[in-house]
This record gives sequence, structure tokens and C-alpha cells, in this order.
Amino acid sequence: MNWVFTPPAPSYLEVVDSTARFPVQRVFCVGRNYAEHAQEMGHSGREDPFFFCKPAQVILPIGSDGKGVMPYPSQTNNLQHEVELVVALAQGGRDLSTAQAAQAIYGYAVGLDMTRRDLQAQAKELGRPWELGKSFDAAAIIGPIAPTTQVLDSGDIRLYINDELRQQGNLNQMIWPVAEAIAFLSRYITLLPGDVLMTGTPAGVSTIHKGDQLRAEIDGFAPLHISVK
Repeated sequence: MNWVFTPPAPSYLEVVDSTARFPVQRVFCVGRNYAEHAQEMGHSGREDPFFFCKPAQVILPIGSDGKGVMPYPSQTNNLQHEVELVVALAQGGRDLSTAQAAQAIYGYAVGLDMTRRDLQAQAKELGRPWELGKSFDAAAIIGPIAPTTQVLDSGDIRLYINDELRQQGNLNQMIWPVAEAIAFLSRYITLLPGDVLMTGTPAGVSTIHKGDQLRAEIDGFAPLHISVK
């Protein structure tokens, strides 16, 4: 094929204990998927899940050493962290059942949905899309994928800033568990192999600054150590 310009290399994630790489198609994010976080954002109750996207190109992939450097983004005075379980799909489909959604999962990773909260708040107030608040360089920090055939539905999830605990919860507190969220999304769009889903964050989101050291943890996974520069 005669391209106008050379297409960029695909975004990818490392795989635990493997030289294989997971090519990323799209990054879907579930909003307000933990009750306490929904409350701190001014919402309550079990509503239908809603989703937003980040381009695969904004991923900051973290290698097997768990260490990464995030450049502080421009145009914000309120950069916030959201620690999340990330689900990687090896199969796609449309109108999946919960069981089919579970079978589509390739593995899981620890992730951080980074947010320019002030820009997101402006967008909300004006009824505009969230892209400027949610999509920027290194806005999706994702560690290596741990392959598994099991549905991960419990385990502590934590975020520390400079060794101070800021977020803590359990995956069993999700309003929409992993397989249910995937199945719901598949009613509206055909999912593809390589899609990843960031599944929401527990309460405790807060502002971070240049020089801060973040540590993101989920039971059973190696932690992420992120320096904000």
C-alpha cells in the first residue's frame, strides 16, 4: 500500500515473563465505577456504566522494573491520579454475554488514569467532551500485562504519594465488575482484540505536583513506581 507517510509504530504493552508484546487498539475507561469515588464526585447509586476513551498513543508503558517517569502536562494546575485495574482483551465481539466477555480477557495490569481535573471540570460545566482533561501525553500509565484465564473480582488496590497512602479500596467494590462492564460496552460497539479497559478508581483522588513519587499497587501484581517531572 502506498502510504502518504510512514504509519507510526503501534502502541504496545509488555507481558509479564515473556518477550511477547501486547498491541493496543483502543483504551476505554469506565467512569465512576466505585461507589465512594462516585460520591466524592457528587454522584450516588448504581447507574448504567458510562465510558470515555483515551488514544492508545497517550499510553506510558511501564516495563518489568515497574519504574517510569511522567512529564507534568501543560495547561493544568490540578493534575490528579486514579489508580485502576486494567483489563486487556485478546478476543473481540459484539453483544457479548457476561460469560463470553470473561472468555475474551487476555490478562490484567496495574494502571493510572491521569486527569487534568481542572480542565475536566470546565468541560463538565460547559457540557463539553472530556478529551482535554483526560487525553494528553502519558495520560494512561499501564504496567506489564499478567496473562490469566480467571476473572479478577477481588484484591486490594492502593495508591501512595511520597509513601503516604491516598487511595485504598478493593476490586470487589466495583459497581460494574469486569465481565459485566465488558459485556455492557459490547452492546454499543464491536470490541477488538487489543482493546484495553481501565475499570475505574476507588475514592481518594487528589492533586499531584512535580517531584512527587507515586506508587500504585494491586494485590498479586508488581507495583508501579512513577516519578512526576
